[in-house]
Amino acid sequence: MPKKVDHQERRTLIADALMRVAADQGLEAVSLRHVATAAGVSAGMVQHYFRTKDEMMAFALSVVRERGQVRVTEAVERLGENPSPRLLLRTMIAALLPLDDRTRDDGRVALAFLAYTAVRPSAAPGLRADTAQLTSFIASVLPTKDTAAAAGLLALMEGLGVYLLGGQYTPEQALDALDAQLDLLFGVPPTA
Repeated sequence: MPKKVDHQERRTLIADALMRVAADQGLEAVSLRHVATAAGVSAGMVQHYFRTKDEMMAFALSVVRERGQVRVTEAVERLGENPSPRLLLRTMIAALLPLDDRTRDDGRVALAFLAYTAVRPSAAPGLRADTAQLTSFIASVLPTKDTAAAAGLLALMEGLGVYLLGGQYTPEQALDALDAQLDLLFGVPPTA
């Protein structure tokens, strides 16, 4: 009887290898051969699942996005029912920031993919839709419902991520900057 193959599991194995290569050596080191070596599979197997580097990159980016969504969902669930809009946004953004070793690896990969898609927009067609959806959600939670303010908060998150990854900010500094921006948008919270 032939062995049953879980294709999604193999694709994820390859995507994880791609992310390790990208996190350790940068996207310029990502090739079918390097990814195959990191995954412990043949280059032919990688090509079986991903015909092009762009396909492989888009799938790996979707894995990073899923991980981020899981972190956000878990963090928001810990807040309980009916958290304040400010706390909800702070929790969501903090869950997406590269504040520890685990999230730094995903952050490095996400940043590398953003740079990759900046010169190859066709490599990640879902990014525009994801950004629009996130901006719309943030705007719906803001007191002003202002889309421009939501876009600014999203840009702040991305910038903080870059500064965290580059070592210019500590996690505490990044969270302080996030809190300062949230104070501007929601008003300064009362002190206890």
